Amino acid sequence: MMSQMPRQAALPTCPSCAEPLDAGDRFCGACGYDLSAVPPRPDDHPTLTMNGSTQPAPPEGLGMNTGVGVGMTGTPVPGAGPGLPGATGAALPPPDGPGAPPPPPPGAPVPSAVSPAAPATGVRFDRPPEPDEYALQAPDPRVAAEAAAGAEPAKMCVACRAGRVDDDGYCENCGHAQPRERDHMELESGPLAAVSDRGLRHHRNEDAFGLGCTALPDGSPALVAIVCDGVSSATRPDDASLAASRAASAALLAALPQGTHPQAAMHEAIVAASHAVNALAAEPATAREHAPHQNAPACTLVGAVVTAGLLVVGWVGDSRAYWVPTDRSSPAARLTEDDSWAAQMVAAGLMNEAEAYADERAHAITGWLGADAYELEPHTASFKPDRPGVVVVCTDGLWNYAEAAEEMAEVVPPDAAVRPLHSARVLVGHALDGGGHDNVTVAVVPFPAPVQGAGSA
Repeated sequence: MMSQMPRQAALPTCPSCAEPLDAGDRFCGACGYDLSAVPPRPDDHPTLTMNGSTQPAPPEGLGMNTGVGVGMTGTPVPGAGPGLPGATGAALPPPDGPGAPPPPPPGAPVPSAVSPAAPATGVRFDRPPEPDEYALQAPDPRVAAEAAAGAEPAKMCVACRAGRVDDDGYCENCGHAQPRERDHMELESGPLAAVSDRGLRHHRNEDAFGLGCTALPDGSPALVAIVCDGVSSATRPDDASLAASRAASAALLAALPQGTHPQAAMHEAIVAASHAVNALAAEPATAREHAPHQNAPACTLVGAVVTAGLLVVGWVGDSRAYWVPTDRSSPAARLTEDDSWAAQMVAAGLMNEAEAYADERAHAITGWLGADAYELEPHTASFKPDRPGVVVVCTDGLWNYAEAAEEMAEVVPPDAAVRPLHSARVLVGHALDGGGHDNVTVAVVPFPAPVQGAGSA
């Protein structure tokens, strides 16, 4: 590494001829310049004129440090930087060196580079005056109306009731995760209604339902209710229940007005629901490669068609339908038989009902809708009640807490036929109060179908 030597102090030079001077010299030995005189102030070359005179603004794109020197008169200075194309004007002489004007005599006033009549103000005058305010164009009322119509009201948090819910489903105030759309669903369609809830233990709602009102060819009303329960051990059980409920209710609402017998229409609706669930298993081969162990989507189904004098039910799996008379003068009844291990044990005489449903295998279903079902066997039954009442169509999330028909009748409110939505809420609340271990879905359908319930749903 090279050592650094201290620099020798530079000797003073004559301001006139630049000859070196010795300390204490009062006159230059070369030219005789009086060293006691005050040297003139050197000229500076500012980038922008500051003498108050109006000068043209610099070309666009050039900033304060463009490298183009401009003298006090606005003429380009050679050597101060790259010149502008087409620039003209005389160059200013350098402040020192040969050809410089002789210095003033001692005691003479030093000339100023700026005229006293135009002191530098530090303000540019080469910019036109700007108005304090700019006129704004009046807004188009049509644009404002469209924006107001398209704006959706902000969702409020269900927990703190104060924060707004962001696009990810969380409260911006307390951070609480909001319920998903299917966590709790309610629908009232004419004289019938249904409620579905996620329950207290499941992370999502895998139940679904479909409701509708239509008219038979003779003009009499017909009510349709479909309830489906996704099989949790299968893939996408929530998609399966939704597809089945939509397909079955749509098939019934299309077939009944054409004169198809309600029981035959129910059978065909279950077949249509089965096809809809089977279609969910038609996944790309790559999807199966990532999860080869997963089962095909599957669900159970139970449905009811109520007309002026006929009650038809259909089912596959362990979702149920109950009959509850309005006056309670006759006993309630269960209208379906489960496709389950417990039901098979009872039917075979191997166990009584209490023993079978106490077994841990009781709710293992033996029939369902899905591509891997053993064989589709839609069950249908028709009844002609002799008195008014309601049909309770539900998943096992409800009947686990009111299994016997008598227990269900105790839970159903007396005015269920005229307040179906309230009654469905009461039944769901009963299941949640009992523990809510499963998803809970229930539809309440009055019998006979009231005339005012006719029409398209």
